Amino acid sequence: MAVKRVLQYGEKSLREPSKEVHKVSKKIHELVQDLLDTMYAKNGVGMAAPQIGVNYRVFVVDVSKNDEPLNPHVFINPKIIKKSGAVIAQEGCISFPEAYTDVKRYSNVTVKALDINGRAFILEAKDGELLSRAIQHEYDHLDGILFIDHCVNRFETDKVLAEHNLPPVEPEKLADDSELDKELNK
Repeated sequence: MAVKRVLQYGEKSLREPSKEVHKVSKKIHELVQDLLDTMYAKNGVGMAAPQIGVNYRVFVVDVSKNDEPLNPHVFINPKIIKKSGAVIAQEGCISFPEAYTDVKRYSNVTVKALDINGRAFILEAKDGELLSRAIQHEYDHLDGILFIDHCVNRFETDKVLAEHNLPPVEPEKLADDSELDKELNK
């Protein structure tokens, strides 16, 4: 389909919750292809529909390495049904060009979603691997939550954002990561 313009941090619709998909139609197929085209063009590992200004509960992830064949996963109306463990890792986002900061994520997640053909599937991502973190990152986009909302240190994150001419962290948007904090302090 096409490489779309990626919304940048500060643009309003990145903070808006997305609507459920009622039918995996031709329009949704085109949206998925646009997400994949845009993600690959920007060298990303994930892309959510809100990042291209379409507030539907759809995202794509491909964590294949340079020497591996492409292996995209499509998630329509995803729900994280199980989560455990905790990990801190550097994250970035195509909507935050070149800005990276440490964030808290669950190590293990199980997600239930529809695939591109409208068939339900369940996928388990474990051990804090990139797939697990990418699923959580893209899933958050569907609820208007951004990776910086899970930052380990708000002030360090503000400094990184300022270096890239991006607005600071919105303190009222910071996630309640008390469950993650408990896991990290075990």
